Amino acid sequence: MQSTIERRFSIHSALVLVGAIYMAVLSFPLHAEEAGATSASDALARSIVEKADKVRFPAEAFQVDVVINSVRPDKEADLHKYRVLSKGNENAVVMVTEPASERGQIMLMKGRDLWVFMPEVSQPVRISLAQRLTGQVANGDLARANFSGDYNPKIISTEKIGGESYHVLELIAVDRSVTYQRVVYWVNEKSGWPLKAEFYSLSNRLLKKCTYENFQTMAGRVRPTRLVMEDALRNGEKSVLEYSEMKLRDLPDKIFTKEYLKKLD
Repeated sequence: MQSTIERRFSIHSALVLVGAIYMAVLSFPLHAEEAGATSASDALARSIVEKADKVRFPAEAFQVDVVINSVRPDKEADLHKYRVLSKGNENAVVMVTEPASERGQIMLMKGRDLWVFMPEVSQPVRISLAQRLTGQVANGDLARANFSGDYNPKIISTEKIGGESYHVLELIAVDRSVTYQRVVYWVNEKSGWPLKAEFYSLSNRLLKKCTYENFQTMAGRVRPTRLVMEDALRNGEKSVLEYSEMKLRDLPDKIFTKEYLKKLD
């Protein structure tokens, strides 16, 4: 027969077990609710970034001309012109049209892989999306502008600017191959238009600030036609990107191959 102490110990253990089960059952809906709220918030953030991507550039295949004017204090302005062919966010060709000394240079993007073809070099050379193209503009700024595919977004706050409400999002790079490791991004809550962005390095140092300006209709939708990129480390250094002649265009897949680069003009 069990002693009185043993019986009391057994009853106590059973009560502790029942209590633990009860607390677990009570906390389960709370954890599930928190997980559901986080999932919904992440889905909303991704939806905002995807819509802003479509404001900036068409989802369909397109062509656009870009003029980049870079200025530095006490230096002459540096002007470059490019023609960009893009298809489905994962394929792009960037051709230099000016200056004449660089004409014939072509960049090819496939996914997050990037190559440059130079007439004096027989084979395309692999380069980085983060590498400087000209002025404050990195290769990836022109060749790949797919925020929704390159970053995991979350909404960190809302902000009133000029009487308008903006989502403030933090974008964390999916891996180290993308152009920037972290982006803070302001998107209009009502229109879905991007307003500005801040670009950070792997060490979380602010590198550049960008504003999206001069919204006009191009390729069937109102889009920013001017981007101003300012160096956050060197005051007065900036690049202004002007987009024009954007049009939807049927671009066969063969254009986006290393073998086809020499045939482009």
